[in-house]
Amino acid sequence: MANESRSRTARHDSKKSSGNKKAPKNKNTRKSSIGSILLKIFMGLFFLGCVAILSGMGLFWWYAKDAPALDESKLDSTVSSRFYAANGDLITEFGSETREKITASDIPQQLEDAIVSVEDRRFYQHIGVDPIRIVGSALSNATTGGMQGGSTLTQQLIKLSFFSTNAEDQTLRRKAQEAWMAVRLEQTKSKQEILTYYINKVYMSNGLYGMQTAATKFYGKSLDELDLAQTALLAGLPNAPSAFDPYVNADNAKKRRDVVLKAMLDNEKITQDEYDTAVAEDVQEGLQDISDDNQEWKYFDNYFNEVIAEVKEKTGKDVYTDGLDIYTNIDVDAQKRLYDIVNSDDYIDYPDDEMQVAATLIDVNTGKVTAQIGARNNDAVLGNNLAVNVTRDFGSTVKPITDYGPAFQFLENSTGRTILDEPYNYVGTDIPIYNWDRQYMGNITLRTALVQSRNVPAAKLFEEVGADNISDFLSGLGIEYNAITQSNAISSNTDKIDGSKYGISSLKLSAAYAAFANGGTYYEPQYVNKIVYQDGTEDEDSFNVSGEKAMDDTTAYMVTDILKDVISQGTGTNALIDGLYQAGKTGTSNYTDDQLAQLDTSNGAYPDITFAGYTPSYSLAVWTGYNDKMTPITDSSTHVASDVYRELMRFVSSSVENTDWTMPDGLTRIGNELYLAGSYTQPSYSSTSSYSSSSSSETTEPSSESSESTESSSSEESIPSSSSEEPPASSTPETTPSSSEESTPSSSDNGESSAPPSPPESSEDTNE
Repeated sequence: MANESRSRTARHDSKKSSGNKKAPKNKNTRKSSIGSILLKIFMGLFFLGCVAILSGMGLFWWYAKDAPALDESKLDSTVSSRFYAANGDLITEFGSETREKITASDIPQQLEDAIVSVEDRRFYQHIGVDPIRIVGSALSNATTGGMQGGSTLTQQLIKLSFFSTNAEDQTLRRKAQEAWMAVRLEQTKSKQEILTYYINKVYMSNGLYGMQTAATKFYGKSLDELDLAQTALLAGLPNAPSAFDPYVNADNAKKRRDVVLKAMLDNEKITQDEYDTAVAEDVQEGLQDISDDNQEWKYFDNYFNEVIAEVKEKTGKDVYTDGLDIYTNIDVDAQKRLYDIVNSDDYIDYPDDEMQVAATLIDVNTGKVTAQIGARNNDAVLGNNLAVNVTRDFGSTVKPITDYGPAFQFLENSTGRTILDEPYNYVGTDIPIYNWDRQYMGNITLRTALVQSRNVPAAKLFEEVGADNISDFLSGLGIEYNAITQSNAISSNTDKIDGSKYGISSLKLSAAYAAFANGGTYYEPQYVNKIVYQDGTEDEDSFNVSGEKAMDDTTAYMVTDILKDVISQGTGTNALIDGLYQAGKTGTSNYTDDQLAQLDTSNGAYPDITFAGYTPSYSLAVWTGYNDKMTPITDSSTHVASDVYRELMRFVSSSVENTDWTMPDGLTRIGNELYLAGSYTQPSYSSTSSYSSSSSSETTEPSSESSESTESSSSEESIPSSSSEEPPASSTPETTPSSSEESTPSSSDNGESSAPPSPPESSEDTNE
């Protein structure tokens, strides 16, 4: 038994010993397993890296194979855009006419050093793309959050010549094609040739292409005559030409110039003393006024200014650098006639050379802007366009869109409704509202109130309709105020501008009146019909506009019917065109009492005079005034706005059919007045300032007899010297049904008015 026990013990010890000997073998096995796993991970990552590299190369070649062919003519040409008229004729190629080119042998060393230092320091070492620059840019952007570019000068030239420069267009496909083409270009062209192409091609602001062109236009010198600071300014401009324009953004221009100078210093191309002297120089030192050698451009400057803005807003494309074919809505004949009307003495007797004119002509059935001018005697390239300026007051031209249109739309008033023209204060104040003649006509129809441009009835209608309803109505016509008040019943003044968002301009007013002309549909005004990109693709969808219903056709017709009388017998007789069916409204703004105290008012003094009118084909709004608001229009020049309107409207209407508006089914004409079908009631005459509408749900059948009502006379208050003229007397008395005898429309009345009368032999200018 003892032996058996020892035997068991021995066997146990033997197994234990055996187990202890195997432990090191298990430890080595674990180390081997970890190493094997790491090796597999490394091999897997290496394999994935190879796959990624090969895939990237494959994708690169897949993209690169569709790259455009290297066309030397595109390298040499500008990337300026071409502007076409509405009929498809080429008007001009923006910037190409005045480009001055330089040869490789004529490039100043100072300019070469500046460009290479700031744009591509390794220009003479890389093969078209610079991996070191790309990696450096990527690391810099990752650590600083910046947007430093990795493109070489060669890549920039390729981009300018063949692709869009917009950030959103810089896709992986585009970048691959750009890099491939840059490498190929370096194989066929020398570095000096590439640099020359770049210098001659880049956009330099103010409609100028090429650095030699900029040197001549900016400084009246050639590139080799510029000092260091001027050279650095030009070298830095292509990065963001408009932002660094020294004429309008001097501070930004100086910062960019100094960046170039610092790059030259760091690149050991200039000394510290040269750097210090250059950065101390005024960035506008030596700049001269830029003149435009293209005599045709002057006709279109303001219009093209808006074209450029619309293309940028709706597509994000840059007209200066993307080489677009832009098909505009401009009527060249109308545009040139408008320019001549405004800038010569052949049509209008202007008081002086300083008076300004802004006018916009719109096709009422499409919203297309067919002609526009925003300055007079101003040859600036892409100058200020007063036609889109909302800072001036359009006076009583707002009454149809702010007071009467909403009254017909929301209150369902008739043109024959009577309203009391009497002494009246703005609601909640002791501030009186005066009519232009400081007199009151008593009970008058809405037709008479608008034809004679009475202010008190307009303010009363505003209060009745309500600011919310009026804001909705105006919004439907593309017009907005930050906070509309009762004073906007007779004025477009606004407490906030916000660019051109709030207030009224010639453009906005013309588009709003167009809705009256076409029966109530508003079209957003459009300068551009379509654009064609360098690759031949077209974009027309971005510029398509669908009209939106802004008011009932009955409302539009009622306003139009009254505004026809404004021209034929009211305040707008100076705009009368023999035989033409048209409607329109005058507008005059006023100075404050404090401002009037500073002016000579013996011959009248008005900051703004406006006329807006339309036919079934065109809408035209004209503003006149001075850049210095404190330079007044006097009584002897209040005719200019309606003169401009008359001369252009006569010209453009001669080539279209002259037809009258047709009364819609929802209206009935009784005498001279219009009523919504089934709404006619006997008029009631208010005798207090708290006037309420006379509309009623009861309908009375008119009798076969008719009589004329006599409107009450105005008070005997004297007329101030600043508003000394009265509207022309009506050629026929205003007829309205009396309270006891109602007039019956003749059986032949079909809602269409007779042909417009001929202009009077003489007519007096009228101020409101």
